[in-house]
Amino acid sequence: MSAFMKLAFIQTKLYLREPIGVFFTLAYGPMLLIMMGFIFGSEPQSVLNGLSQMDISVPSYIAMIIGIGGLTAIPIGVTTRRETGVLRRFYATPLRPMTYFLADILAPFLVTLLGAILLIAMGLLVYHVRFYGNWLSIMAGICFCMLSFFGLGYALSGIFPSTRVAVVVGNVLVIPMVMLSGAMVPLEVMPASVQNIANYLPLTHAVYLLRGLWFGEPWSQHLVSVAVLAGVLLISMIGIGLTFKWE
Repeated sequence: MSAFMKLAFIQTKLYLREPIGVFFTLAYGPMLLIMMGFIFGSEPQSVLNGLSQMDISVPSYIAMIIGIGGLTAIPIGVTTRRETGVLRRFYATPLRPMTYFLADILAPFLVTLLGAILLIAMGLLVYHVRFYGNWLSIMAGICFCMLSFFGLGYALSGIFPSTRVAVVVGNVLVIPMVMLSGAMVPLEVMPASVQNIANYLPLTHAVYLLRGLWFGEPWSQHLVSVAVLAGVLLISMIGIGLTFKWE
């Protein structure tokens, strides 16, 4: 446990030194919320079933920063450490691989959770967004979504041969997913054809789940989304075991 805590502390400090990852994790969501607040305000909209743009933006943006972190920050960080020989040196120590994985995933997990809390606080205190859910339930949903996408990021890092490839492919994956999943623009205002495509994206189901929990819907009402995210997590764990490379 002592080795795990020390390694987790070091990995968290290293993660906080990466400006791009920290920006998208901590600052991007609140900045986007401020921009949308200037554009749309907090007026209810009939197309959103009487909710305002700001009401649905908070849970949607949480899903977005989770997706960005999982598909870009984690693969880039892992491939960078592999290229610089850091992973090889860890593998040569008596440290068990599982200890390293858990410590390494804890850093983005904690920072992303902090980003979600900052986003929630801004939404409630500045824009007075409506929240009808249960705090324990929404936090459990956030953690569940993080595990799914961070596991996916680790699985992808085993496929990417270099940091440059991780940057390019990560952006190719995350940008369309953010635009089409309802994380950036509500699916309610999109054409039916786009909504049909969105159902095949894992980030869409993170948005569905977090929005539902935010407005007090039970987990049982989102079993399809839960199953999709659980499937992503399971496949990712298998993928990590098959593709992860220390050097």
